[in-house]
Amino acid sequence: MSEAATLTRKADFPGLVTQDGKPWHYLDTAASAQKPQVVVDAMSRALGRDYATVHRGVYGRSAQMTLGYEAARRRVADFIGARSENEVVFVRGATEAINLVAATWGMTRIGQGDRIILSTLEHHSNIVPWQMLAERTGAEIEVCPLTEDGRIDLGGLEALLSQRTKLVALAHVSNVLGSVLDARRAADLAHSVGAKILLDGCQAAPRMKLDMAALDCDFYVFSGHKLYGPTGIGVLWAREDILDHMPPYQGGGSMIEKVAFDGTTYAPPPQRFEAGTPMITEAIALHAAIDYVDALGPDWLFEHETALAAKLRAELRKLNDVTLFGPEESAGIVSFALDGVHPHDLGTILDEENVAIRAGHHCAQPLMEYLGVPATARASFGLYSDEDDIAALMRGIERTRRIFG
Repeated sequence: MSEAATLTRKADFPGLVTQDGKPWHYLDTAASAQKPQVVVDAMSRALGRDYATVHRGVYGRSAQMTLGYEAARRRVADFIGARSENEVVFVRGATEAINLVAATWGMTRIGQGDRIILSTLEHHSNIVPWQMLAERTGAEIEVCPLTEDGRIDLGGLEALLSQRTKLVALAHVSNVLGSVLDARRAADLAHSVGAKILLDGCQAAPRMKLDMAALDCDFYVFSGHKLYGPTGIGVLWAREDILDHMPPYQGGGSMIEKVAFDGTTYAPPPQRFEAGTPMITEAIALHAAIDYVDALGPDWLFEHETALAAKLRAELRKLNDVTLFGPEESAGIVSFALDGVHPHDLGTILDEENVAIRAGHHCAQPLMEYLGVPATARASFGLYSDEDDIAALMRGIERTRRIFG
């Protein structure tokens, strides 16, 4: 796609300008993506003229909204290469998805002395739920090391695996380093000892083609707001045979077949895991976001963002007071440190230049400890990013260097 086409894409995003009409160089897409106008419009219609509850009403608007809600589920299934929409559970976000798996599958399948393998670079949301599960069950957490350039070391994973391993939970793409996991090899390794594998796809879903059959994982999770959709909705995908044997996560309306005081029977998946009034408008807006992203093509998205990351790394390498973290090839995410400048100070000065980056530990404190820093500055690209954003960032870094001498 040409640079002119990228500029056209920028125009689709109302959030990419300041209140006084100047360009806002948004380089924090890994935290949360800006929303195209089509998503804003879809959610506005769903909240306004089209709004009604789903699954219960016999009146026309409720029936139409139900069709829209379930169409969103089918669209997600198609987008990720699921075999059936019955494998797609709507949740509030990837964090809830992981907690759901830990609280249902984990509590029934993991016990005293069993092992759960995570990696050094995981987001807190893929660490804390498993720690809570381990505390309740007596399971043990093992940590897979990283390669020298910041990738999950699959040789190290293989060395940790044993018949006691019940689950491997790994990030498909690191939210700090942008490193991409060889997910199929990781799945094959986990399955070789009879373990299940969960992949955190929050950073992969917005920029890579997904195919659950090709990945051969058992659980996959991602959040809508990183995929150019709204907050408050995410996806848990799991194999249908696994979902069938998982107990409910929460009790209430919608997740039941029959309720009586002498006993209750539960609906089949995915409804079993969607208690209460669901994220109706959010699901419809997520549908619009997926349509927008899919029209660009996952191959272009990945190539566009990795090329920008490579360009930024090349520019930063020209400065002798910058430390770069992670592999040379990263999926649109670049973490770095400027000598003598705390990332928060850098982020504050950049904000004055209408450049937005993330500064901090990025919900990955174990990784920060491994890197030997309290925090990093992180620039992360989206489909609307271009070289103008890199130029603005570099101007802000130069100003910061002058300020700090």
